[in-house]
Amino acid sequence: MAGLAYILCAVTALICAWLLLRAYAASGNLMLLWSGLCFVGLTLNNAMLVADRLIFADIDLSTWRLVPALVGMVLLLYGLIWHGE
Repeated sequence: MAGLAYILCAVTALICAWLLLRAYAASGNLMLLWSGLCFVGLTLNNAMLVADRLIFADIDLSTWRLVPALVGMVLLLYGLIWHGE
């Protein structure tokens, strides 16, 4: 049951990233770009969580899976600070 929750979180983050980046392509609003890139990082984080918990259960990938989340959050923070209105 936990595996289903991990997969649904990854799919939800992917859909959010896709919708945000599609809206950025249509409007050109930079906040949509930074938010979409953040969700790309969160999607990678959730995909690595699925791999960590379900596929490679004997290997600890917790440090590696935090890297995409950190990069995504830093991109969003950069966008909020330097490109916020």
